Amino acid sequence: MWNWLRQIKDAVSQKTIGLIRMQFWKTAVEDIFKDDPPYQPVTSELWRAVKKHNFTKRWLLRIINEREKDMEDQAYRNLQELESYSENTQSSLLYLLLEALGVRDVHADHAASHIGKAQGIITCLRAIPYNSQRRKVYLPMDICMLHGVSQEDFIRGSREKNVRDVVYDIASQAHTHLQHARTFTKNVPLNAFPALLHTVALEDYLERARKADFDVFHPALQQRNPLLPLHLYLRSWKKIY
Repeated sequence: MWNWLRQIKDAVSQKTIGLIRMQFWKTAVEDIFKDDPPYQPVTSELWRAVKKHNFTKRWLLRIINEREKDMEDQAYRNLQELESYSENTQSSLLYLLLEALGVRDVHADHAASHIGKAQGIITCLRAIPYNSQRRKVYLPMDICMLHGVSQEDFIRGSREKNVRDVVYDIASQAHTHLQHARTFTKNVPLNAFPALLHTVALEDYLERARKADFDVFHPALQQRNPLLPLHLYLRSWKKIY
C-alpha cells in the first residue's frame, strides 16, 4: 500500500486521476475497519494485518490524506510545512510499525515522531538530484529565499555556497530531530528498537553530506554505503538507535 501511495503522484498524468486513486484508498481503509475489505489482494492483506495487530485507523488515513494534499505538487512554503508532511506520513508509518511490534508507549511514539520528521526531511534532500532533472523543486521556500537561492539554481545543479547553505540549514533540522529522538532512549521499550533503526541510514546520509560540504549533487551522495548493513547490525546488537 505504501509504495502504491508514494508512486501515484509520479505515475499519473492528471491530478484528477491521482485524486480518484487516493479516494479509493480512503474508502478501502474505511471498509477494512468495517470488516468489509474490497476484493483486491493488497487490501485483503491490509485487512489481515489490521485484524492481527489492531492498527489505529487514524494513522492509515493520515498517510493517505497527506499524500492527497501532496498532489498539489508545490514546494513547501517553510520548514514547518515539510515537518508537518513528514509527521503525517513517515512518523505515522513508524507508529504503525510500533503497533505491529506490539508497542504502545508514549516515549516510543515521541522518538518515532522525531525520527519520522528527520526521515521526511532527509528524503526531501536526497530527492533533489532526481527532482531537479524533472525541473521540480520542493525545498522550503523560506530557507531558499533566506540564502538568495532560486528554484532554477537547483534545476541547473548549482553547487555554489549559497545553495549548499540551504542544504546545510535543512540537514541541520533533521540532525536536531535525531538528537531529540535519542533523549527518549532510556524510556523506550527494547522491543520498539527495530522500528526506530531508520536512524542508521539517516545518520549515514547526513555524515556523507557533511563530508561533501552539503553538495547534494556530489557523486558520493548518489552511491549507497556498502557498510550500512554492518552498521545496522551493530546498532541492533548494541540495542541503540
